[in-house]
Amino acid sequence: MLENTIELEARQETLRKQATEELSAVGPGEEDDPTSGFKRPAKTEQHTTTAHVQFVALFMPLFLAGWNDGTTGPLLPKIQSAYDVNFTIVSLIFVFACLGFLTGSLINIPLSDKLGFGKVIVLGSIFQMVGYMLMVPALPFPAFVVAYAINGVGVALQDAQANGFVASLDTNAEAKMGVLHAVYGAGALCSPLVATQFAQQKHWSLHYLASLGVAIINTLVLIGVFRFKRQDDCLRESGQMISEYPTIEQSIHGNGKFRQILCHKTVQLLALYILIYVGVEVTTGSWIVTYIIQERHGGPSSGYISTGFFAGLMIGRVALLWVNEKVGERRVIFLYTLLAIGLEMVIWFVPSLIGDAIAVSVIGILLGPMYPIAMNHAGRVLPRWILTGSIGWIAGFGQAGSAILPFMTGAISSKYGIKSMQPLLVAMMVVMVIMWGIVPSHQNLDYQPLANRF
Repeated sequence: MLENTIELEARQETLRKQATEELSAVGPGEEDDPTSGFKRPAKTEQHTTTAHVQFVALFMPLFLAGWNDGTTGPLLPKIQSAYDVNFTIVSLIFVFACLGFLTGSLINIPLSDKLGFGKVIVLGSIFQMVGYMLMVPALPFPAFVVAYAINGVGVALQDAQANGFVASLDTNAEAKMGVLHAVYGAGALCSPLVATQFAQQKHWSLHYLASLGVAIINTLVLIGVFRFKRQDDCLRESGQMISEYPTIEQSIHGNGKFRQILCHKTVQLLALYILIYVGVEVTTGSWIVTYIIQERHGGPSSGYISTGFFAGLMIGRVALLWVNEKVGERRVIFLYTLLAIGLEMVIWFVPSLIGDAIAVSVIGILLGPMYPIAMNHAGRVLPRWILTGSIGWIAGFGQAGSAILPFMTGAISSKYGIKSMQPLLVAMMVVMVIMWGIVPSHQNLDYQPLANRF
């Protein structure tokens, strides 16, 4: 312990001197860096343009993630009838997707260190293309669900990298996170419009051909903009100041980053919160169509209710930004969740097709801001040296929720009917309130990497 402390202090002094020399050597055309007290080069027009292009390029993987999640709901009744399977068996789609998400979130951290941002996010897009290629011909059900697992790996890798990148921005990161996830909502809004049409056709699986086309465009955009470069290199191109020297913790404990992330209490609390949130979101978007058809006697066009939900999700992530700022991001989560619980009770107990459709859309608006707020909160309460990897883990692990809760819904519905969906959602929202209350409100300044505790 004493040796580690001495080494830590020596490294700290060395790095401080190096950073001072590096920053004080900056010439004319400088601007103040409020975080360091030094001067840094002013961003040029080229820097600003590059930053905008990079940010917009990340819209593609988030749009495709939303497209992917919005696809399942309208197609689920068709998949169930085409393969002649019950609720439990058709829910294996979500189980295998969960395996893919978990795999992707686990391999993301070591792959990021070894390959870097640019290569990992393109690798994820390729996984997603392969998954869609296998879905197009409507292979036998076992192969079809394996395709969902492959697709899940790709979504998790891209989601982790995109969220980590935006969280590392030094300008308007909170607003940009909200916009980024509004694009996810846009993808989830567009997808049911297309999927509902294919769900009424004999060759329903050709919907995945459209998904494959979007995935190919996504891959080309990511290659063209980021050119397989590491995250720090991309940020430097946009004029963001990234030190050439490792942080003190990285220098001493860099090889233990994977362990540090997995053992950090706040990281895991946020990951569990996001897992439940994503589960509630995707369960609502996926199973609400089946619920409306069976419990409210909706017609084939009930898939558009899923569109309304995801439209609300997209709108909420932008339109409620001012509310988040006014009330405070931590407090507003409690408000949104309690209101959403009230609306779920309306859907549960009020047998009105139109009323339920409106309530579903408003729930989408209320749920919308929660994910980007949680990611912004991670940036405030986690140590900077593990922030990107931690957000990657939180996002990737959280995607497993889009499989676990929908599967639970299908399994329970097989025994008790789809009407059991609403009490399950209410229960999960109550858990969300409890989990958010447990998540620390500020960074623990006494936090030390695990290696320093022994």
